[in-house]
Amino acid sequence: MGEGLAMLRYIIIGVLVLLASGAAIWFLVPPLTLFNAIVPKDAGSALVASDRSFGSDPRQSLDVYAPTRAGAGDRLPVIVFVHGGGWRDGNREGYRWAGRAFAAQGFVAIVTGYRLSPQVHFPDFVVDVAEAVRWTRAHAADHGGDPGRIVLVGHSAGAHIAAMLALDPQWLGEDRAAIAGWVGMSGPYDFLPLDTPATIGAFGRVEEPEETQPVNHVSEGDPPALLLHGSEDTVVRPRQSTNMERLLKQAGVFAEARLYEGAGHINIMTAVSRWGRGSYPTLRDVAEFTREVAGR
Repeated sequence: MGEGLAMLRYIIIGVLVLLASGAAIWFLVPPLTLFNAIVPKDAGSALVASDRSFGSDPRQSLDVYAPTRAGAGDRLPVIVFVHGGGWRDGNREGYRWAGRAFAAQGFVAIVTGYRLSPQVHFPDFVVDVAEAVRWTRAHAADHGGDPGRIVLVGHSAGAHIAAMLALDPQWLGEDRAAIAGWVGMSGPYDFLPLDTPATIGAFGRVEEPEETQPVNHVSEGDPPALLLHGSEDTVVRPRQSTNMERLLKQAGVFAEARLYEGAGHINIMTAVSRWGRGSYPTLRDVAEFTREVAGR
């Protein structure tokens, strides 16, 4: 199913649901919020902690999901998921379906928010997610997670942030040792010159733009990486992932880029959901990689 047809299907279903409930202002609901409201969530998983703050801004907060079968003494691998949105849009509440999906695979899943442009600029959103990782290190065990086995997973702008944390040691410091690996979906890793409203708004004030590019921080000893990309992504071109793979391998780091034939920028992510799961193996690939690098 093409990306446009898939999203059309979701919107049509959402419209019917909202009209059935008497909501005449369905068109005011953001698409991601609508999708999250109507998509079925995975059984065997639960939201176990919500609105946990790691800063004073409302966006500096996160939610925790865990398998319902997890025992009090479990120490499961932890996924920290960073949403996309061009560094200027999106929110953690719109990804409860993703948190439930990752948790149902046997992981403790942290879905984090972060401050957005134009309120803030680079590196503030990277710093925010670094603080979310530190919160995870301090509290994952409270929910059955292993604070020493964390896999960063990000989509689009979230993949850029995950890459910066995984590759540039200045952001996490000693806590970087807990990063067992990272997964980028549709990630922008080398996007100079800054020539779009999103990149100019988020990075335009930086004196040394090269420092904002994950490709410039690749070095020996970096965590292993799985780079997922749609072959038909016109927002972030697939070469972003294949070039990152090449650089990591040249540095002696395990990396694998997987191109999903026919996938676009959005449906590679919505394939994590129960509705999209038959289209592309995003969830399976993330889960298998997490088990491989972080253990079961």
